[in-house]
Amino acid sequence: MGFSIILKKLFFFFIILQLCTIPTFSAFHVISSENIFAPFQTVSSAPYEYHTYDSMTLLLNNLSQAHPDIMRLTSIGTTYEGRDIWMVKLSENVTRDDDEPSVLFMGAHHGDEKPSFEVLIFFINYIIDTYQMNSIDDDGDEYSDESPECKRVRDILNTTQIYIIPMVNPDGVEYGWRKNREPNYGANGQSTNITSYGVDLNRNYGYMWNIVYLFPENYFLEYLLNDQSWIYRGEAPFSEKETQAVKRFIENHDISISLSYHDYGEFMIFPWMHTSRHTPHESLYRSIGANMSNINNYELKIYGQYGEREYIIPRYQGTPGSSENWLYGEHGILAFTMELCRRRPERNPSLVLDACEKHVEVNLYICERAQTIEQEKHMKESKISKGLFFDRALFHNFLNV
Repeated sequence: MGFSIILKKLFFFFIILQLCTIPTFSAFHVISSENIFAPFQTVSSAPYEYHTYDSMTLLLNNLSQAHPDIMRLTSIGTTYEGRDIWMVKLSENVTRDDDEPSVLFMGAHHGDEKPSFEVLIFFINYIIDTYQMNSIDDDGDEYSDESPECKRVRDILNTTQIYIIPMVNPDGVEYGWRKNREPNYGANGQSTNITSYGVDLNRNYGYMWNIVYLFPENYFLEYLLNDQSWIYRGEAPFSEKETQAVKRFIENHDISISLSYHDYGEFMIFPWMHTSRHTPHESLYRSIGANMSNINNYELKIYGQYGEREYIIPRYQGTPGSSENWLYGEHGILAFTMELCRRRPERNPSLVLDACEKHVEVNLYICERAQTIEQEKHMKESKISKGLFFDRALFHNFLNV
């Protein structure tokens, strides 16, 4: 009898364990169920070899030296471990800052999200190779007449300034984890000893910094403030060298659209990241997002949105401190997050290549859309534009540091 009872208890324990490990989907889940349960693709060849920081640095230096007419490589800052945060500029007038539409692409805020920088390295190579493409010049204008692809790239470089930060977090890339590598001395920096390492850089941007204290459960405050957590946001806004470097760059350049690459999930999101209220440029965001979705077949997430109903705050999974929130909230830059691939990291070479090729087209579209984006911002303001900085109007001194 005793043995039978033990078996029954083990059986019920097993059932409970299984129920506890089934993924739960809150109202604001960020990966569709078909993505979560999709089987991993079989790797039929050697796993894809991603660039290291050193191999990327060598490649970018070689490209900039070989093509100084259209590519400039500069460091916008250095990390705790002394690595340069490389910025690539692509333009036909690369040595000067023209009054042209500018776009910004970023990768590897999270060091373990390897496709996020690989697609940008691929894009840089594509632009240079296509620009240099030789073809027949039928009309004597020194441009290729046979290749629409070549003409498209030349037109973009002639009218757009493209800025690319392939690895925002090179220390994290080299260490192979999410956060950067600066030591923490307790969550508030008060300890005399190192208690952990690293900050989640995509929680360290300084827009609506204090809103987390108003709704601690919704924003997982205990994890944001725990320096050993994977989403630890740091002691203060822009406490990290990497986010400081991005901040300096943005404050000295006039950027119209930004696209930040992450992985995984094959979807796109846009602000707000702390609330599901509409942005003043909601229709414009949705238009750009839908067009990107038509290119890559990724899902455009209307974050926290159900039909026409808006919630003042997200129920769960809001991400204050994201680059997108700060870029849009402080600088009016239309900023998107692109989550690549179906697993982290993708190892199947054909699937990595597929992501790289798809997002060449996405990036080119962003460059072309930038030509009219400032005019569109004024023409397509949301009907609820009075709510643009609703939170800031009421709580500015408290919510922003």
